[in-house]
Amino acid sequence: MKKASLLHAHLVLSLSLASGAALADDAAVLKCRTLPDTAQRLACYDAMPVGAAPAAASAATTAAAAAAPVRAAQAPEQQFGIEHRAKEAEPDQIESSIAGDFDGWSGNTTIKLTNGQVWRITDGSQAVLPLMHNPKVRIKRGLFGAAFFFQVDGQNSTARVRRVQ
Repeated sequence: MKKASLLHAHLVLSLSLASGAALADDAAVLKCRTLPDTAQRLACYDAMPVGAAPAAASAATTAAAAAAPVRAAQAPEQQFGIEHRAKEAEPDQIESSIAGDFDGWSGNTTIKLTNGQVWRITDGSQAVLPLMHNPKVRIKRGLFGAAFFFQVDGQNSTARVRRVQ
C-alpha cells in the first residue's frame, strides 16, 4: 500500500509539473498575442522555444516582449472597430455621443466621440442635419463584419465609417 501511495504521489507531482509547463507556454503565446505590431508579434512567436521548457526561453523572446508596448486591458466597447481585434470579443454596435455642436458631415469628415474614439466618413456621403448639441450616435457593424455604419440618433442618414483612433 505504501508503494502505491508513493507511486501515486510521484504521478501527481509529474503531472503538476507538466501542466505548469503547458500553462507557461500558454502564457507565452498569450503574451505574443497582445502585441499590436505585426512584426513584433511574429518575432515574439518565432523566438518561442519549440519543445523546450518555458524557463529555457531565449533572451530574444524576453527582449522582443520588453521592447513592444503591451496594450492595457480595455473594455470590449473601447476596442470596437479596431481591425486587429478578434471579432468575437466585440459588440455588434456601440452608442456614444459627439461633444459639442454637430450639424452633419461631408467627404472625409473626422468625428470624435465622447468615449475617445475617432471615426472617419469613408463613403464620401453628405448629410446636412439640424444643429444639435451633444447628439447621441450609434455605430453598427455591417452584415459581414468588415464595414461600420454611423448614424445620428433620430436621423435617417447613415454613412460608412472607419475607426482611425
